[in-house]
Amino acid sequence: MLEGVVIKSTGKWYQIMQADGAVVTCRIRGKFRMDELRSTNPVAVGDRVLFNLENDNTGVIHTIEERRNILVRKSINLSKKTQILAANIDRVYLLVTLALPETHLAFIDRFLVAAESFRIPATLLFNKIDIYDDEDLPIVHNVMAIYERIGYPCHKISALNKENIEFLKSEINGKQVMIGGHSGTGKSTLINALDARLQIQTQAISAHHLQGQHTTTFAEMHPLTSGGYIIDTPGIRAFGVIDLEKQFMSHYFPEMRELLNECKFHNCLHLNEPKCAVKEKVASGEIAESRYASYVNLMQEDENENYRKDIYGD
Repeated sequence: MLEGVVIKSTGKWYQIMQADGAVVTCRIRGKFRMDELRSTNPVAVGDRVLFNLENDNTGVIHTIEERRNILVRKSINLSKKTQILAANIDRVYLLVTLALPETHLAFIDRFLVAAESFRIPATLLFNKIDIYDDEDLPIVHNVMAIYERIGYPCHKISALNKENIEFLKSEINGKQVMIGGHSGTGKSTLINALDARLQIQTQAISAHHLQGQHTTTFAEMHPLTSGGYIIDTPGIRAFGVIDLEKQFMSHYFPEMRELLNECKFHNCLHLNEPKCAVKEKVASGEIAESRYASYVNLMQEDENENYRKDIYGD
């Protein structure tokens, strides 16, 4: 039995990299595909797997080794429930642009909640700072302040101009990280800037929709010459969180989590209860109204709702 890590998933075939750098194309056995009905992709980029070689030098995956974590979202597939974006992630970087295209705060919050639910550290990268003028920059700083205040590292960068990205090389070295965000936020451009030899295809913003055009089709993990691995995921227009019990939702908001013992009722849901410490902090401005709005929306969301708008951008 051979061992390797999944570096690319195309739905049916998987590229597996062994310790010596050799890459083998593998598939999964039919029965294995049925083992995890709630997921559209039982094997994800970042998974460590055991496989056997066939006579044609392709392989068959037999076992997924125990995962440290995964990042999942609701699937648009009516017969499934989740889509695993990546596995065994040391840190996730969310690329944020406040224009061309616009990343809404609700999307950021949902992404961070998913990361928190699997205890994956998250960093926000505010890209395309070169396009903002003196009127736009205060808006960027205000949004950054919301997340820096609750403990998320935030950085202004320009992937196109390779500005303020050098710190990422040392952060990623020795780690397996994932980069996420809408189509058009510059994920592929950033990876190319970190390692010019990769030459990942990039594409201009659609003038009609002011959105990114589809370039990355499947999740793929790239080794960087500076060390470490970065997982590039297809652009996501919206993010549906999954399998989070409503009574524990506030645990995934750091600013609410630290107030758990300060509400009058130990099982306070921070909605209509009296003497709620969370609502008091919202009223005083210590908790951002946008964050509380995201929390309320998640609490009111129907768990059985099919997240059909939550699709990869193209």
